[in-house]
Amino acid sequence: MDDQDRSFMRFKFSREQIEENLANAQRDLKIAKKDDILDVKFNFAYSALIKGGIALLSQSQLRVKSTPGHQAKIIEYMARILNDDAIETLGNLMRQKRNLDFYAGGIEITERECEEFISFADRVLKRLEELILPKAK
Repeated sequence: MDDQDRSFMRFKFSREQIEENLANAQRDLKIAKKDDILDVKFNFAYSALIKGGIALLSQSQLRVKSTPGHQAKIIEYMARILNDDAIETLGNLMRQKRNLDFYAGGIEITERECEEFISFADRVLKRLEELILPKAK
């Protein structure tokens, strides 16, 4: 837990803030689905995934610290809470591609990859929505 303590800090989020965090992730996913430019689709799918993780953290009354590797920690946290190793595998693949785009002269993203990443982010966000949003009675 020491490593988690360096990555996250306790923070009191209101129900409204938690729901806004999730809505922010869903908004990015909608952009990823609608845009025609592959780089935009990819970047918004990745952003939706990370923002979904931030929503999950806020549900747990945790806020991520902006430190080196914090996005990897968000992905790791989502994978652990949702008990799904695929989240860590695909999430980190997306993170590595995004880092190559930022720091190594860009990437070439294919339409097939985009569709896979968008579908993946969509599945994760649906699971997060079930976990975060209160059920209607």
